[in-house]
Amino acid sequence: MRYLGIDIGSSFIKGAVLDADAPCLSHIERADAPPRVSGLDPIFREIEPESVMQGARQVLERLHRHAPDAAGVLMCSQLHGMVLCDDQGRAQTRFITWQDQRALMPLPDTGTCCFDEIESRITREERQQLGNERVPGVPLNYLFWFARTRALPAMRVTPTALPYYVAAQLCGTSLVSDITHAYGHGALNIHTREWHHAVIEKLGLGDVRWPHIVPQGAVIGEWRHEGSSLPVFAPVGDYHCSQVGALLEPGELSVNISTGSAVIQIAEGAETGDFQTRPWFDGRYLKTITHIPAGRALNALVRLLTELATAQGIRLNDPWDYIHAESARADGGGLRVDPAFYPSNMGSRGAVLHLREENMTIGHLFHAMFAGMAQNYATCADRIAPRRDWSRVVFSGGVALKNALLRQLVCERLGQQHRLAPSDEDTLFGLLVLSLAFTGRTASVRDAIALVRDEHQSQSP
Repeated sequence: MRYLGIDIGSSFIKGAVLDADAPCLSHIERADAPPRVSGLDPIFREIEPESVMQGARQVLERLHRHAPDAAGVLMCSQLHGMVLCDDQGRAQTRFITWQDQRALMPLPDTGTCCFDEIESRITREERQQLGNERVPGVPLNYLFWFARTRALPAMRVTPTALPYYVAAQLCGTSLVSDITHAYGHGALNIHTREWHHAVIEKLGLGDVRWPHIVPQGAVIGEWRHEGSSLPVFAPVGDYHCSQVGALLEPGELSVNISTGSAVIQIAEGAETGDFQTRPWFDGRYLKTITHIPAGRALNALVRLLTELATAQGIRLNDPWDYIHAESARADGGGLRVDPAFYPSNMGSRGAVLHLREENMTIGHLFHAMFAGMAQNYATCADRIAPRRDWSRVVFSGGVALKNALLRQLVCERLGQQHRLAPSDEDTLFGLLVLSLAFTGRTASVRDAIALVRDEHQSQSP
């Protein structure tokens, strides 16, 4: 049995044929994600949603040519972000991405920002009930900004996660959400697993229409293409999907490193603390700290170091082979780097300290950068699991799997027992695992993970 899997990311729209019998991925397709709209305030991050939908459709059509016998479509996408839609599913705003920082802008009437005003209006208990998602790039914050700046559309609108907008356009179905994307809106009570209407009313958002939350794995529509009618399963958050793809088990500590990064551990119930609590699968939860500087911060450093060449029209080859080789030979040279070069859960004031003429090299600088990242993961791990009761570390995400030095520095702080995720396409591999549970081949996602883990181990040399 084969399915089509698609991940609508912030950099790429990726897809693969999911072979549930093997189980393996094949025919991986990739297209650049549409660029953000230019000419806006520098802290705005908006994308034309129609462009995303067309890009996703094209990737799906290419995949379908590879697997005309496909039995369904599974999707995941960036967790936060929204497009406001009318009751016909038509976009009334652009897609506002998770990188948007408008919630930090001063409001014209008070001078305070939306993020701070929301914090002042809700209680600590309510913040924990919302999962303790203390970041500006959440739809609840965007909606409050729209309301306070009188920019909400005149009609009643539904905040819609990107893959549900895409699914509604592809299938002609109504706007819904699963629990992972409902959580991503920032307005879900993690204990009741329903919208937190008390907080919504407190923030003056009672007139907003919130999408119906459907069961995980529900079929929400059918995509018709070239004589086939493929059921579309309720999309899931890419963060949640990546941990399914990493085959995460209870007792392990996950360090996921890609554009952003996170430290994660499974919890059977909705534990709360100095971390985020996100609904996962099978009624379980993930304790996590997300928005830890990673690939985005590394790319910012590379842009700085290549700016002169770029300004002179000199096109450099991919610098990462050189960076990895030189940083592995260096020791940091006494440098200390705090990679918080943009607002994150580790602050917003990055630094490069103790520069001297002899340590101003690519090797020393990036070794120190990787060490700073590793220290962040250790700090976050102690917040999530202060008893340090993990059996081993699980690395996932493209940056982690490609960077042996970074893994070594993390293991020096978190313990040497570790394993790698089975695929560098962790979200697509996660969709493969989910296909087993969503189609009833296993009784739960936990069982699907165990089945694929056993298959993977039996095929390992």
